[in-house]
Amino acid sequence: MPELRQQCLWEYVTPPAAPAAALAAEVKADVCVIGGGITGLSAALHLLEQGKSVVLLEASVIGHGGSGRNVGLVNAGTWIRPDDVEATLGQQQGSRLNTLLGEAPAEVFALIERLGIDCQARNEGTLHMAHNATGVADLQARHEQWTRRGADVELLTGARCEDYCGTDKISAALLDRRAGTINPMAYTRGLAEAVTRLGGRIYPQSPVQGLARNGSGWQVKTAKGAVSAEKVVISTGAYTEGDWTDLQRHFFRGYYYQVASAPLHGAAADNVLKHGQGSWDTRTVLSSIRRDDQGRLLLGSLGRVDNKPAWFVRSWADRIQSHYFPQLGKVEWEMHWTGCIDFTPDHLMRLFEPAPGIVAVTGYNGRGNTTGTVIGKAFAQFLLQDDPDALPIAFSPMKPVAVPALRTGFYETGFSLYHAGQCLRVVL
Repeated sequence: MPELRQQCLWEYVTPPAAPAAALAAEVKADVCVIGGGITGLSAALHLLEQGKSVVLLEASVIGHGGSGRNVGLVNAGTWIRPDDVEATLGQQQGSRLNTLLGEAPAEVFALIERLGIDCQARNEGTLHMAHNATGVADLQARHEQWTRRGADVELLTGARCEDYCGTDKISAALLDRRAGTINPMAYTRGLAEAVTRLGGRIYPQSPVQGLARNGSGWQVKTAKGAVSAEKVVISTGAYTEGDWTDLQRHFFRGYYYQVASAPLHGAAADNVLKHGQGSWDTRTVLSSIRRDDQGRLLLGSLGRVDNKPAWFVRSWADRIQSHYFPQLGKVEWEMHWTGCIDFTPDHLMRLFEPAPGIVAVTGYNGRGNTTGTVIGKAFAQFLLQDDPDALPIAFSPMKPVAVPALRTGFYETGFSLYHAGQCLRVVL
């Protein structure tokens, strides 16, 4: 049996980034960005385009975190329904956030085209697939709510649904034509290349160890250097670590894994998601399904498999594939990888201003490709104009909130048991 290796597909297929050294001196900039994911890079890009100098510090390498390891869906909106967003945030802020994130895929694809980023971008839409009657009702509600807001969405049923999904196990699917797919590692590295071209200084392998007031500005310290800046953007997401920040108290870390097949060819394979959409189903412990440009089948779900044996990973992937796409027969699984998501209890992001001149964000809840792009731009506009209206929602207070660290463990245990049940064909 071929080896199933632990490796991120997106890193495997994306050309390596140009080598760069860690910060080893004291430097100055108008803005210091902490975190080299999509949010931080978007903020840096838009600040540089307005003439500001930027230094970006990344604890690992560009694309190491959720920005480079995710499914690659360019989704519109939030995890929850748009009516629920407005019920939680209030009509004015909720409507503003729904509008911003509804238009976010267009922002991503326009940025990719403007910067010439080669990242397998496809603006063919996404499919949210109902796995049972409850899922159908959820999609009907989402369809009605987004249609009311003028979104280009269609609820597929019958033969049209089967044609788009490539399976008869789905009775309805919500086609969102605003959305699409990318290679997220290539997108993230493409943003980094654009930042460097504009004169931004990026220092990988430079985890932050301290953040302190320095006159009218701030000093950001690393092991071997420091950045003095007027303003700071903190965009570390689920990979936030260290005693220098309290942001970790405002989200709980969740995991998401993916399994990629060897490239698939032939009529049976061509029928799977043949119109080019990425997809996910309505299960509580969802399964994501998409193809890449070489014909691989990518399956994913909540939880982690970097701590599980290869037989478990294969059994789970075989179970999902044989349920949805039995026509493929035996599939060879090539690689698997796990990443982190920063979740909040209400599935909505939080923006913070811990002190004047510092902005931060947590809680993308698995929607980072689009949300990170537009929030990074919004942060840049806010820092340039000092205008709260540049932001889609108000800042949240930095006071501690009740997001127990144990929640990560509880969720992971539940996900593992659910996936074990799938492997044993007890649940699906």
